[in-house]
Order: sequence, then C-alpha cells, then structure tokens
Amino acid sequence: MKDRVIIGAISGAFGVHGEVRLKSYCADPAAIADYTPLTTESGHTFAQVILTGQTKNGFTARLDGITTKEEADALRNTPLYAARDVMPAAGEDEYYYSDLIGLAVVDTGGVALGTVRNVMDHGAGDLLEIAVPGTSETVLLPFTQAAVPTVDISAGRIIADPPEGLF
Repeated sequence: MKDRVIIGAISGAFGVHGEVRLKSYCADPAAIADYTPLTTESGHTFAQVILTGQTKNGFTARLDGITTKEEADALRNTPLYAARDVMPAAGEDEYYYSDLIGLAVVDTGGVALGTVRNVMDHGAGDLLEIAVPGTSETVLLPFTQAAVPTVDISAGRIIADPPEGLF
C-alpha cells in the first residue's frame, strides 16, 4: 500500500451512458484527473479520467473503458488509487493517510497504546482508529496537535497524549 495513495472513490453511475459519480479526496478536488492512471484494489486501471460536471459531493466523470450504466454501477463504492510517485510531497506536519496506517502508538511515557488501523475524516476533523493490543477493540483518537503531539514516520511511531479515560 505504501507505493500508492487513495485519492478518491467511484460512488455509482451517473446517467445511462457510462458516466460515474466521483468523490475526490485531493486537496484540490479537481486534481484527481491529473494523477492518472488510477487503479482499483482489484487491479483495474483507468488511464484516463475526464471530469464532465459537478454534483453535490463530487464530480461526474468519464473513465476509459466504462461505457454503460451497468458497468458504472458495478464500480459503486470502489476506491481509486494513484501511484505515490506522481503525488505532491506532503508539507511539514502533513501526512498521507496511508503513511499513518500501521504506525505504533505510544503515550508520552512510552507505554504502547496500539497500532493505527485507519484514519477517518467525518468533517469535524481527522480521527485515528487505534487497534488496542490483546483485544478486538478499537479506540478513536482525535488527530489534533494536543492529542497527537508527535508523528515520527521514519521511526514508525506516533506519540499520543490522549484525553483522560480514552484508553
């Protein structure tokens, strides 16, 4: 997963001629078309993405090889990935979600809290889903400067100062 970055998702068909509804996770949403070829988890590759319009939560688009509503519907909820080397470098204190997944999380005293399983953005701010060792439980940690003062990608760890009672 480190050689590619999720940059969007197909949310379903738009019309009857193979157009899709496309969600973009890019800082500049329209830039999703600039990072081709895009691939799916199953390995399907789209060499060309043409944005044809805007919808409430994204764009309408044409993907090469998709010509019918049925083909577009079959791709509903399909994540789209771009090669890591075509993406812009993350700025200072900026991270690609894929860089955070799998990092060990320790508290400010060095006690292991778990491992980052997922990063979520529900609009109010990012949350780190932390898998707690020895259980099937996960904890959602706000990804803020106060709760996560240090991210050390090269060392493979995050130092967290979670709110009282969270873990």
